Amino acid sequence: MARLRQDKIRELVREYFKSQLAQYLSWMDKRGLSRKALAEAESEMLDHQSYLDMDLPSELYLPIERFKRKMRVSDADWFDSLPNAQIELRKGRRDMLAQVLQAAQSAEHYSFGTNPTALPREAPQHAPEELGAPLGDAVAAYLDNSARETKQGTTEQYRAYLNVLVEHFGAEMKLGGISKRDAAEFKEVVMAIPRNRNKKKELQGLSLHDAIKVQGLEKLSARTVNSYLSCFHNFSKWSVAHGYASEVLFEGMSVSKKKSKQQYRKPFSQERLRTIYCALTDTTTKQCPTESHRWGALLGLFTGARLNEVCQLQTSDIQQAKDGSWYIHITDEGDDTKSIKTAAGRRKVPVHSHLIELGFLDYVGTQTDRQRLLPDFNLNKKGGYGRALGRWFNETFLVRLEIKDKTRVFHSLRHSLVTELARSDVSDPIIQCIVGHERSGVTQSVYLREGYSVSQLSRAIELYQPHKTL
Repeated sequence: MARLRQDKIRELVREYFKSQLAQYLSWMDKRGLSRKALAEAESEMLDHQSYLDMDLPSELYLPIERFKRKMRVSDADWFDSLPNAQIELRKGRRDMLAQVLQAAQSAEHYSFGTNPTALPREAPQHAPEELGAPLGDAVAAYLDNSARETKQGTTEQYRAYLNVLVEHFGAEMKLGGISKRDAAEFKEVVMAIPRNRNKKKELQGLSLHDAIKVQGLEKLSARTVNSYLSCFHNFSKWSVAHGYASEVLFEGMSVSKKKSKQQYRKPFSQERLRTIYCALTDTTTKQCPTESHRWGALLGLFTGARLNEVCQLQTSDIQQAKDGSWYIHITDEGDDTKSIKTAAGRRKVPVHSHLIELGFLDYVGTQTDRQRLLPDFNLNKKGGYGRALGRWFNETFLVRLEIKDKTRVFHSLRHSLVTELARSDVSDPIIQCIVGHERSGVTQSVYLREGYSVSQLSRAIELYQPHKTL
């Protein structure tokens, strides 16, 4: 926190009102300015001149919050720079209005010379900021619509992203006052947001613009930044379609990723798979806090299913085929809290014979009076049912086994199964059916849309032996 230099204050004020002047002049070119509006502008200009060193009434006109957001001036820097900052803001507003009035006066007359003079103008993207629906109203309507059409977790994620948008621009900011340049500048703000901003003690109580100034903190990943920008773009498109705005913003603003998703999630080696298996099945060491954790991790190990697919399973999802073989029915049916990532995620995964040897079916029998197969995992708005298992597996279990690194997490069990089946010469279509990947090609996507039989998939999955030593 520091008092802004006088020359810095004047530079910020000049840049801000230069942009505002361009918007007003463009608006006047399109619509003109009524005599009432001219009279109000002249009255305000005189107030600024008369009350430069006072708080009222001229302060009522000053766009202080808008100025701080636009020019990225923190609350602390603003207060430390009073009263000079406020006086300079009055001067800037006064002189901008003077040029607006000068332009309006020149529009009252015609010049017939060969080179008529005109005020220099910039071509802004939007009309003056007073036009359009308030950002806060549009965001509230968008989230209400999202709550009706998407999962609760998705809506809450949108809410978190859009809260940042509102914090930056202000709930009362009119959508018509946000230009493409504003959106591009805001992208830079998002890229500077510290990771886990709301959880870090050193950031508690800090505004967005104060938080991004704190040095030495890890910033949001490119993937997270792109999630923010995608949400803003979708919100902007919706706002245009529903009459809240006239122009779509945040188009083509994604940032490049330094590493691909696959580089972050690598498969476990056979040796490490064996280590995981032994820890999960050794009841003497009590590695797992509950039976839900134990069987949840074993299901991930032997099926390659996604974390939430495992944790949302109901006892009724463990079924028996006509030939007597057992399978896990991964589906979004059963209740409204279940979900699948894609249509291909709806599938039947054979129960590995070694899971049966470990007593999986006996465990299922003990849960018949419960709806959920893994009752210790509760629904989380952001992480579905898998949040607790994922955090334990990634942050506690793997650490205890001393096999934790940034590239290997619960999802790596899925990569491991896919890798080992491919090495066993299992065909891609069968692997895709087992793990729920979209199938490619006309034959697979149209004629085999129902997939392979459980017995066919079972022969393939039995080739996967994570419990054995090479």
